[in-house]
Amino acid sequence: MTAITQSVDLDRRGRVAVLTVNNPPVNALSQHVRQGLRDGVKQAIADSAVSALVIVCAGRTFIAGADITEFGKPPREPGLHEVLDLIESSPKPVVAAIHGTALGGGLEVTLACHYRVGVKDARFGLPEVKLGLLPGAGGTQRLPRVVGVEKGLAMMVSGDPIRADEALQHGLIDAIVEGDLAAAGVGFAEKVLAEKRPLKKIRDLDEKLAAVRGKPEVFANFRKSVARQIRGFRAPENIIKAVEAAVSLPFDQGLKRERELFVELLSSSESKAQRYFFFAEREAAKIPDVPSDTPAKEIKKAAVIGAGTMGGGIAMNFANAGIPVTVVEVAREALDRGLGIVRKNYEATASRGRLTAQDVEKRMGLITGTTDFNAVRDADIIIEAVFEEMPIKKEVFAKLDAIAKPDAVLATNTSTLDVNEIASATKRPESVIGTHFFSPANVMRLLENVRGNRSSKTTVATAMAVGRKIGKVPVLVGVCYGFVGNRMLHQRGLQAEKLILEGALPHQVDKVLTDFGFPMGPFAMGDLAGLDVGWRIRKGRGAKSPVADRICELGRFGQKTGAGYFRYEKGDRTPIPDPEVEKIIVDVATAQGITRRHVSDEEILQRLLYPMVNEGAKILEEKIAIRASDIDVIWVYGYGWPVYRGGPMFWADQIGLKALRDKMLEFQKATGDAFWTPAPLLVRLADQGKGFLAA
Repeated sequence: MTAITQSVDLDRRGRVAVLTVNNPPVNALSQHVRQGLRDGVKQAIADSAVSALVIVCAGRTFIAGADITEFGKPPREPGLHEVLDLIESSPKPVVAAIHGTALGGGLEVTLACHYRVGVKDARFGLPEVKLGLLPGAGGTQRLPRVVGVEKGLAMMVSGDPIRADEALQHGLIDAIVEGDLAAAGVGFAEKVLAEKRPLKKIRDLDEKLAAVRGKPEVFANFRKSVARQIRGFRAPENIIKAVEAAVSLPFDQGLKRERELFVELLSSSESKAQRYFFFAEREAAKIPDVPSDTPAKEIKKAAVIGAGTMGGGIAMNFANAGIPVTVVEVAREALDRGLGIVRKNYEATASRGRLTAQDVEKRMGLITGTTDFNAVRDADIIIEAVFEEMPIKKEVFAKLDAIAKPDAVLATNTSTLDVNEIASATKRPESVIGTHFFSPANVMRLLENVRGNRSSKTTVATAMAVGRKIGKVPVLVGVCYGFVGNRMLHQRGLQAEKLILEGALPHQVDKVLTDFGFPMGPFAMGDLAGLDVGWRIRKGRGAKSPVADRICELGRFGQKTGAGYFRYEKGDRTPIPDPEVEKIIVDVATAQGITRRHVSDEEILQRLLYPMVNEGAKILEEKIAIRASDIDVIWVYGYGWPVYRGGPMFWADQIGLKALRDKMLEFQKATGDAFWTPAPLLVRLADQGKGFLAA
């Protein structure tokens, strides 16, 4: 075996050379990998004893994409295009043997090879769209030539990988292999040689492109089908344009067009935000005083207290991850109703083809319902999901303290309440932590883990590990009312209420935020969540919201009652402005002596979002959040902040903190309201010309 570079070796098995990439953890296409591939292919081509070449990877995966540490740095030779051109133009057949994931540049490497084989659990994808980019090494030109235009578009615009069986069906791979992968690759190469198969260069394939040539409706229909999900994103449209070029232009000209579209995206604000967020999400997993090697408790069995909407959704997360979970409810009727909803959720997913009937039964089989509280005694983690009322939660935790095994993690799914006070109901506060799931809990990816004053490092490490295990993005925060997300949301809510009293209407306020990129505005969101939830919390705190309270007093709780801030037709979630609500707003404004006026969209946006940023600054100064980027992760995954705007703190940095601070001072001067007082951290950073992310 010959070491070509630090990460690439060349070996020979008979007349087949084997080029092995070993660049842990994911065999990223670092400069030394690209160099190793280039030099290794050249050596194999030059060796008269070699008749074919196999490219394979060591470790847990095939090449899973670019080296993210090279992002934003000057390019280093050789470029990936040079390497791929060399592979594709090889006079000797080149076979890619794939395991794990072949993603991004990794899949583009395989597309330059003449043949591809993979193990049955391999995955194949071009996820560049998730970074606001397009596949920039020929992916937009080669993939449609292999799998067809519509399948290629679907793969690249979603960024989601496909399984080996699907890849085989669409011609992306030539065979599914078993056993030792290098040996299987060599065996396939020997077969190619024995059968004297031609060098299958994807660049020369035209049949699947010709099938849609002269049919612009194919692209028009695709654009229409994805219009809603790609709203606000620039990369999907550039991907579609690149594939149009693949259909209409010769290969080399198509590559040139791909490059133009790639460079356009690389300098865009959307891609800058999405690339920032890529790193922010990974950074959120790091907790300075809880090292990555801190032992986390192994979770073999979970329990959930409460079978309501949240409890059922939380239980589904564990079942989806293959972890048995016991759901406890006080009454059999409530338990049966909750588990019935869980089954309906699974069956709805199966009806869309995302689960099989066997999957549904397997997951339901992992969920055990009971009215016996003692059934939680052998659980490794117990998550309480009862009403958001402190006395009830403390009563539950006192019971858990007496029943749960000594090393169990006791978690509360609270969205606002003091985790330290909840922990005080136990004799083991070090085992207590907040796990704030977002509704619907089986869908939303954010998990706000709330660290109490006495939560142990093991408890914290376990909560973070559990979050990842059940498919969430966990972010650690500290204890305060509303934690990070809801605390900032509260500030937005206060201004939304003021805006409608001053002259805006709910549908105008909501439209400003949906135009910004949110899936819905504050009033439609309130209707979806249920206005009675906030009403109950306000009454518990002795707080009031004149318009919302009056709406709730009429029994209008949102979508579930067919009316809230908006009204809803039966079976339709579309919010319809309601003159009855407008009358309530005008009546409340008149009673408060407010003269209504025209409020511009720009003012609405500033008054909704600037207070959130200001509250984020306070949260950072109080060390409730570890870093500004954690706040952004919370808002993107938990509240629908558009990822192509990076998150509230990133967005504020792009505006400039001085401009934001000065506008807040303008509002303060105009209103005399201390609400608009800039946070000390915001003032300091603005004076220093810095941003939150550089602080």
